[in-house]
Amino acid sequence: MASAVEIDAMRRALQLARRGPRGLNPQVGAVILSPTGEVLAEGYHRGAGTPHAEVDALSQLAPGAARGATAVVTLEPCNHTGRTGPCAVALIEAGVGRVVHAIDDPTDTATGGAARLRDAGVDVESGVEGDAAEHLIHDWIGLQRTGRPHVSVKWAQSLDGRAAADDGSSQWITGPAARRDVHARRAQADAIVAGTGTVGADDPALTARAADGSLLDAQPVPVVIGKSETAPDAAVRRHPREPLFFATHDLRAVLADLADRGVQRVFVEGGPTLASAFVREGLADELLVYVAPVLLGGSRLALGDLGVPTIDAARRLDVASLQTLGDDLLIVAVPRPTGPDAAGTHENRGEA
Repeated sequence: MASAVEIDAMRRALQLARRGPRGLNPQVGAVILSPTGEVLAEGYHRGAGTPHAEVDALSQLAPGAARGATAVVTLEPCNHTGRTGPCAVALIEAGVGRVVHAIDDPTDTATGGAARLRDAGVDVESGVEGDAAEHLIHDWIGLQRTGRPHVSVKWAQSLDGRAAADDGSSQWITGPAARRDVHARRAQADAIVAGTGTVGADDPALTARAADGSLLDAQPVPVVIGKSETAPDAAVRRHPREPLFFATHDLRAVLADLADRGVQRVFVEGGPTLASAFVREGLADELLVYVAPVLLGGSRLALGDLGVPTIDAARRLDVASLQTLGDDLLIVAVPRPTGPDAAGTHENRGEA
């Protein structure tokens, strides 16, 4: 059972982990404790190709200084040789006597570090502050299990389910509070996705902005999907991040490419055609529906064909939350899991 000192060290390791970048590899932090509980060293993973958190911490100690020490780390020490060697071996060679980790490594390539440590006589305990650690790298874990980023599909609609008036005008269906919420969520994403139809019709900047119009510090990579050409002077080409263009309608291929680039969270904001396609293909992990108390009527529906021929085939959702934003309502819903994307593995931690 973990001691109070070890629990405090794990909480510190989680703080350290947050300093690391999101991407192909998980954010991991580590703290080395002396046999009497003093902090000897701290470390975290700074990105692909750099030492893992445990090795980063050990590198700050003189040879032999970690003998009999306890390594507290937010993720099970890896058992894989990629750009760096196995952390489990580094801990064994350093003479560490005990390892406390928060969660097991979910990848087939890197798991097994705990077993290797035990075989070498190291005392190992897992599950300490596990919920907090899993929350920290939730998107990375999801990418390992599904092979693709977490996808949030957003749309704004009138109370009668329209995305625009019959003349095509849609700014602004929702009010300022809802728009601020959208931009905050954009900033939390690694990529923002729109279709060429929306880019051509509305010329969106696809940036994350503050209420005064200034750019937020965190900006998602703009992604444009579709076979139509994007104009040379399109606003998206002036985005602070270099845009990615995919001349395809194969959404799974796009998501796989983004996963290989280290994208963990995708925000889809590309109009009814693209939103419908993500939902229809079972690629939406979360739906963000902003509902304004206004009636528009007409034919401009917020969603199109979802491949639902009968009521029995309806796509069932679980409502995760309801939130009032000014005069508008935000419904966050999660599709009930079906199909092949409910499981899978995307092995990436070994790339570091």
